Amino acid sequence: MMNIINGLLQLRRGPWEMVATTLIVLGVFMLMQPFAIWLYSYSFIVTLTGTVMFIVVSHFSE
Repeated sequence: MMNIINGLLQLRRGPWEMVATTLIVLGVFMLMQPFAIWLYSYSFIVTLTGTVMFIVVSHFSE
């Protein structure tokens, strides 16, 4: 856990890609769930944020 926090603070690719991937998965889940309309409403922006974040952090150093 401490390695992940250190990686985030040092702007390392691995931990930030994991955060971006988690946002993408969360956004897709929000899009497909049938329970709450507000989750569906925010699903596109969450997925878009994760995708743009993944593109940006893919340029970070290992």
